[in-house]
Amino acid sequence: MTNVDASKIIKLTINGAGLEALAGPHHTLLELLRNNGYVEVKCGCEKGDCGACAVLLDGEAVDACLTLAWIADGGDVWTVKGIGTESKPHPLQKAFIEEGSVQCGYCIPGVIVAAKALLDRNPDPSDADIRVALSGNLCRCTGYTRIFSAIHKAAEEMRREALTHA
Repeated sequence: MTNVDASKIIKLTINGAGLEALAGPHHTLLELLRNNGYVEVKCGCEKGDCGACAVLLDGEAVDACLTLAWIADGGDVWTVKGIGTESKPHPLQKAFIEEGSVQCGYCIPGVIVAAKALLDRNPDPSDADIRVALSGNLCRCTGYTRIFSAIHKAAEEMRREALTHA
C-alpha cells in the first residue's frame, strides 16, 4: 500500500487578507486558523457544542471545529478580530464592553460572531431571535442577560448608523 499525502493548498480570505495554507482532508478550519496565528478563534469542545470557535464563513456563522478546511477553500472568513479594531470597535464589541457582557471572555469571540451574523440578516431582533442565533454558543459566566442587552444595544446603534448613512 502506498502512502499518499492528500494535503492540498487551501486559499482563503481572512479578515480581508489572503491566506494560503497546506491542509489535509481531515484538518478543520479551526486547526488551519489557529495554526496560522488566528488565536482569537477559541478551541473549546471541538465537537460543535460550545460555539467558542465560531467564525463567519461567507457571511454565515459556522463552528470552525466542525468545518473541514477543504470545505472552506476559496471562502471569505471573518473572525472577531476582523469585525472591528481597538480604535474603531464594531458596535457589538463596544456594547459588550459597555453592558458588562464580558466576564472570563473565552466564549465572547464566538458569541459576537454569531450575533453579527444575526444582525446582518435581522437588524431588529427579538429576544427569541437572539436566543435562536446564540443557541450554539455556551457561556458559563454571564447568564446571558447582559449578552442580550448588548446585542439589543448594538442593533439600535447599527440601525441609527444606517439611517445616518442613508
